[in-house]
Amino acid sequence: MRLGAVLGLTLAMLGCAVADNAVDRTTMQLDGRWLVLSGEITSRTPANFIAVLDANPRVQVIVPFDMPGSVDEMAVYRMGDAIRARGLDTYLTADSEIYSGAVNLFLAGNRRSMERGAIMGVHSWADGFGEGSSYPRDAREHRGNVAYTRDMLGSDAFYWFTLQAAPSDGIHVLTQAEIKGFGLVTE
Repeated sequence: MRLGAVLGLTLAMLGCAVADNAVDRTTMQLDGRWLVLSGEITSRTPANFIAVLDANPRVQVIVPFDMPGSVDEMAVYRMGDAIRARGLDTYLTADSEIYSGAVNLFLAGNRRSMERGAIMGVHSWADGFGEGSSYPRDAREHRGNVAYTRDMLGSDAFYWFTLQAAPSDGIHVLTQAEIKGFGLVTE
């Protein structure tokens, strides 16, 4: 009976995770040549994001504004690849607060800039089997993140830093020295 209860709870939790990822929880607001994003990135977000970009070719700057992160790292990669392929810039206002996967999205900007006061927070990921920081550096679980970070920044050093900065249930707010040192902003 105990095993059945554990199995039922596990299936219920997985169902919630799937339901969490089944809707787009990112709002997109046009402001001239800016596209302002708020909310959490899910597996549904990239298709909506690309549709908005296709319908609004004047957009030149993506502004992550209030974004707690993502529930699907592949969605972040797809959006980041679209930003980079279109030569779009990313910009954080003084009131922007972005965390986790939203920071990875910011990295995709052709030019990346931020106003004083903007907040970027990072942490390790977890996959149900352990923290990203607990996997050996050559583990296949790192490959996608390493490749994406290297493509966006020219180095994977920032990815390895995020794994040690805070556990998956915590957050490390980046200092100006860290932002500059890892080349997260270009201007």
